[in-house]
Amino acid sequence: MNISNLSDPYFLGFIIMTVVSLILIGIVIWMYFKLRRFLIGIDSNNINESLTFVSTNLNELQDFRKEMEAYLTSVENRLRKSVQSVHTVRFNPFKGAGEGGNQSFATAMLNEDGDGVVISSLYSRDHVSVFSKPIKNHSSEYELSEEERESVEHAKKKLKG
Repeated sequence: MNISNLSDPYFLGFIIMTVVSLILIGIVIWMYFKLRRFLIGIDSNNINESLTFVSTNLNELQDFRKEMEAYLTSVENRLRKSVQSVHTVRFNPFKGAGEGGNQSFATAMLNEDGDGVVISSLYSRDHVSVFSKPIKNHSSEYELSEEERESVEHAKKKLKG
């Protein structure tokens, strides 16, 4: 190859066309791989099949999301009614130096709304008495003992809301 061939317009045109052809081949190969990535599914041969596939999956996903939202709403409603805070206060109802110590107790069990029950037990050497009082909005229509009130207050503080 001598320098005189580089000044020949036909040779220069051939070189330019070869470079342009190689660039275009590279662009076509790049576009092919980009299109294969865009076409979803093993048997997808065109964009319409891919869009149909994506649309079907999107509809299924939206249906699943609606089902999950309904399920979670029902779970939250049930959970709101369940016991979420429990507190026990142990005490000696006879205030003496009796043997056995704090065998009596008051236990409050409350849900998120402050509804529930307080169960108390009075223990003596001869017998055990158990009492149950309903709690509505952190209070009871029945008179609560000091230990029962303390138990309800501690359970109330443990609630999140």
